[in-house]
Amino acid sequence: MIRDIFMPALSSTMTEGKIVQWVKSPGDKILKGETVVVVESDKADMDVESFYEGYLATILVEAGQEAAVGAAIALLAETEAEIPLAQQPTGTSQTQTAATVAAVEAPPETTVVTEVAELPSRSNGRAVASPRAKKLAKELKVDLSGLQGSGPYGRIVAVDVEKAAGRGSAAPAQPLAAAVAPVMVAAPVSTAAPQPAVAAPAQAPVGERVPLNTLQQAVVRNMVASLQVPVFRVSYTITTDTLDVLYQKIKSKGVTMTALLAKAAAVTLQKHPRVNASYAENSIVYPGSINVAVAVAMPDGGLITPVLQQADRLDIYSLSRTWKDLVERARLKQLQPQEYNSGTFTISN
Repeated sequence: MIRDIFMPALSSTMTEGKIVQWVKSPGDKILKGETVVVVESDKADMDVESFYEGYLATILVEAGQEAAVGAAIALLAETEAEIPLAQQPTGTSQTQTAATVAAVEAPPETTVVTEVAELPSRSNGRAVASPRAKKLAKELKVDLSGLQGSGPYGRIVAVDVEKAAGRGSAAPAQPLAAAVAPVMVAAPVSTAAPQPAVAAPAQAPVGERVPLNTLQQAVVRNMVASLQVPVFRVSYTITTDTLDVLYQKIKSKGVTMTALLAKAAAVTLQKHPRVNASYAENSIVYPGSINVAVAVAMPDGGLITPVLQQADRLDIYSLSRTWKDLVERARLKQLQPQEYNSGTFTISN
């Protein structure tokens, strides 16, 4: 049996996705739940896992290309003998319509080149690598400090780690020290203390037109759309002495301030359900649950809002445990879509 691997909907607003990287190659064995491809959505880069076991027969949408949600991006053969059949030009007509992929958060292989904070620098002695590269380096026990990245602005990406670990076909990346030849000069005798070398700042593209990635495009759309929304701001100063005392008593048990604020918001929303409601198509929608979303900054400069679902029904200890798990998986790009797009009320700590 040959199945289609479809472009998944990784968020409620996603209409198309871009292939960042194929983790598997044609002919590779794929286990159920194993990552097949990394897709860039309007929220973040995410790993896409297979629902079925089989072999990646052929890739229909190459890395760097885009496809509409629901479009076939690859073919999965149930047996190795079916791979040649799937690779035939008529193979797609013989495929069975079955969604074989699911989205989970995964670290990106791309970087937002327009953000100054993402420009790597070794002036502080720390190697700058993508989250995927860091995770892979930990698994393969590769020292990032000795690698020279091949990504934008010298950023270390997963392929650099794989080469250093002996997985790649190319020679391992050279250490940074080998990339700069030492220059020997005669120095005059001086009593002044030597000045430390200052690394030259990374240069942004000059005279180039850099396309926005999918996340940046989503930010632009949302910012423009926000101009159509009436804004009403309320500012009120409160005294949190009692809250601070409570936090000091229970923080040793793993309770975070974020959990306390989320719980306080949830209790308030219980008393004032209209604040938890939303407007949609000439009607007011009252959700069936109170789901508090909290903004979290991502390592690649993006932003995501993990959701504490039914926060009004959980105690602060359960909320804290859940929140810790959500944040860890959010920064590893391993959240399921419903874990970041189901919020009914959002706070930022």
